[in-house]
Amino acid sequence: MIFWIASYPKSGNTWLRSLLSSYYYSEDGIFNQKLLEKIGQFPEKKYFTNFNYNSSIVTDTSKFWISAQDKINADKKLRFFKTHNILGAINESKFTNSKNTIGCIYIVRDPRNVITSLKNHYEIDNEEALKFMLSENKFIYDFYSKNDYSDFQFISSWEKNYKSWIKQNIIPVKLIKYENLFNDTFGVFKNIIEFINKLTINKVEFDPQKARNSIQSSSFDKLKKIEETDGFLESVLSKNESKKIPFFHLGPLNDWRKIYDENYQKKLNLKFNTGLNELKYI
Repeated sequence: MIFWIASYPKSGNTWLRSLLSSYYYSEDGIFNQKLLEKIGQFPEKKYFTNFNYNSSIVTDTSKFWISAQDKINADKKLRFFKTHNILGAINESKFTNSKNTIGCIYIVRDPRNVITSLKNHYEIDNEEALKFMLSENKFIYDFYSKNDYSDFQFISSWEKNYKSWIKQNIIPVKLIKYENLFNDTFGVFKNIIEFINKLTINKVEFDPQKARNSIQSSSFDKLKKIEETDGFLESVLSKNESKKIPFFHLGPLNDWRKIYDENYQKKLNLKFNTGLNELKYI
């Protein structure tokens, strides 16, 4: 069955997958980029190659979300998948179901800091990033595959995205905050491992030293150094130049209080008021 690592874009999904892949798919817990391939993305084009869909129609692959997962799960093995998709449906085509999914970790991040990461990743300004996050019809895909929506993911708005996963009773979901993972990495990571092991009936005891190795080798500074030295698999090309946009941008320096003036801070607080209160960010 599938265990989802879900989030809105630029909310810490890659960091969490780095921690999990080094813990579950290495002998010693030491991270390397190849391990990230163990936790792939869904939806993704390669999972729809045997289905008759029209790649030029934005939502067409959604008709085969469940069928593709049935095929993935045919060997009855456990797999982790990253997704930014909402836990919902398009034209009655559900994203997943309890037959294919065993559980999920949903990582949420303060939207006032997500906006700065979106600006960098998509090369857009403040207002474009804010509009991006508020749009309930928002989707993402491989920008460089012209008129090919095979990698379509329906992310909706920041608020709709997290609510779709945590306000449902289809599958068990553990909500974690990026900020808590950052401030108490070992404690939160231990809770995540124990949650996964319980749902998957994995009787192997938590390995504290392996977890520490995963944490140390997956720190922001370590990941940024890897990107600077070897490049990073998930970084994307700039729209205007042939160089890649740095994937690891501000990290701990990403603080909306220091980046935006008082008026814009008030605007963000107003726009995200419901979620900020519900998630106790204010």
